[in-house]
Amino acid sequence: MISANNVTLRIGKKALFEDVNIKFTEGNCYGLIGANGAGKSTFLKILSGQLETTSGDVIITPGQRLSVLEQDHFKYDSFPVLDTVIMGNQRLYDIMKEKEAIYMKEDFTDEDGIRASELEGEFAEMNGWEAESDAATLLNGLGIAPELHYSLMKDLNGSEKVKVLLAKALFGNPDILLLDEPTNHLDLDAISWLEEFLINFNNTVIVVSHDRYFLNKVCTFIADIDYGKIQLYAGNYDFWYESSQLMIRQMKEANKKKEEKIKELQEFISRFSANASKSKQATSRKRALEKIQLDEIRPSSRKYPYIDFRPNREIGNEVLTVEGISKTIDGVKVLDNISFILGHDDKVAFVGGNELAKTTLFQILTGEMEPDEGSYKWGVTTSQAYFPKDSTKEFDNDLVIVDWLTQFSEIKDATYVRGFLGRMLFAGDDGMKKVKVLSGGEKVRCLLSKMMISGANVLVLDEPTNHLDMESITALNNGLIKFPGVILFASRDHQIVQTTANRIMEILPNGTMIDKITTYDEYLESDEMARKRQVYTSEDMPEDN
Repeated sequence: MISANNVTLRIGKKALFEDVNIKFTEGNCYGLIGANGAGKSTFLKILSGQLETTSGDVIITPGQRLSVLEQDHFKYDSFPVLDTVIMGNQRLYDIMKEKEAIYMKEDFTDEDGIRASELEGEFAEMNGWEAESDAATLLNGLGIAPELHYSLMKDLNGSEKVKVLLAKALFGNPDILLLDEPTNHLDLDAISWLEEFLINFNNTVIVVSHDRYFLNKVCTFIADIDYGKIQLYAGNYDFWYESSQLMIRQMKEANKKKEEKIKELQEFISRFSANASKSKQATSRKRALEKIQLDEIRPSSRKYPYIDFRPNREIGNEVLTVEGISKTIDGVKVLDNISFILGHDDKVAFVGGNELAKTTLFQILTGEMEPDEGSYKWGVTTSQAYFPKDSTKEFDNDLVIVDWLTQFSEIKDATYVRGFLGRMLFAGDDGMKKVKVLSGGEKVRCLLSKMMISGANVLVLDEPTNHLDMESITALNNGLIKFPGVILFASRDHQIVQTTANRIMEILPNGTMIDKITTYDEYLESDEMARKRQVYTSEDMPEDN
């Protein structure tokens, strides 16, 4: 168990948290949610002891081990992958290294023998002999191929490092597990594995995530941060949302009834206060009026953008024809004879772990890259808007936001352009910020503004939820569901894929593709998916996978 007692944290004059009291108990998974800047990551740092409070304290049940998902991707670059995972239980790792040092001694003494015996006993009690196999199981589950287990961390790419650090946090059955955005940089297969791991995890988990499907799947409680307080709700994210909305509706209805009563009492008092025979009744109603207190309904600190993609023209029957596209990058064939035809009702999710292949295909279809072989043709009624995974080039200039967006608008009116920025929460002087200094989330909102103002009837989106908060992800999800045109997209957000796509394409590790008209959940449960998992074992994959 871990609890916060009267925790207050002040940064300058501002109180980020004020007298927070909350208890996290064994056997539960708590989703910690709140608007950007509410202090979710900060609160995890307080719980882990990385950040001192202004007042109050954090109490952990004596003897329990706390594990944290670390964010420094370069900290363990000089260590092998397996060693990094085992460091998740630092005491066990220290015992392993001390044993190794003793047994390597040339002048092995009696004292060394006694010490080694003590270490062996403690090592056995901690199931040390299973440490490497347990670490390997975690790595395999998260998609780290066995041939990488003995590599140095510095030789892994960014997403692989994230998976190793996650395996490190999960290693050794910690009593308390703190996870800050654990699904970031994970493919949908790895997220699915993590969901099952946490569902079957019997200790205490506190997780921050913007993935609504993930929170719905794993959480038994939601801890909502708003205005420096934390309110606990039983159930998953959807239950929290319904409960919080119901509470607001009930408070508004109660206030409405109170306002009607106030009006009734005021009318009686006004009418009969000067009437001697009614003076006692008027006085009584004055006392009753003074006792009525309206409930304070404080608006949430959350802000939802408004995302609405409206095509300038209706799309025709001929949308896109792709014939035999192939592409090799750095000696690896990422696309191998890809062919498909899109209709005017298609909303296609590109799924699976082959992220380079998805990005490459999008770049080819939007004219940013040439295929080695094959061709594609867009229908004459189509217009495309593209959201790239890497938007560095988009913002490498000295323009302010308003001028940057105006260049993509047919209507060059500042008020018109600011309307699109306002939908994406850029108010007033925000429009005069230079685009090169924007945060990751602000850049994503700018790109979505660009897509909205384009009036395109085909949207191509490559991981659009990166850097977005939950409110913006919800707004994007709603916008994609409503969009009447064609969508091609890749996303790690299960809920967006499930609620948006009516067609699933998966580019396999060898560059070929599965194409199914189905929902994502139906695809995951399909026989095709099961056969694919059997056929494409690690020995069939390219060496860099």
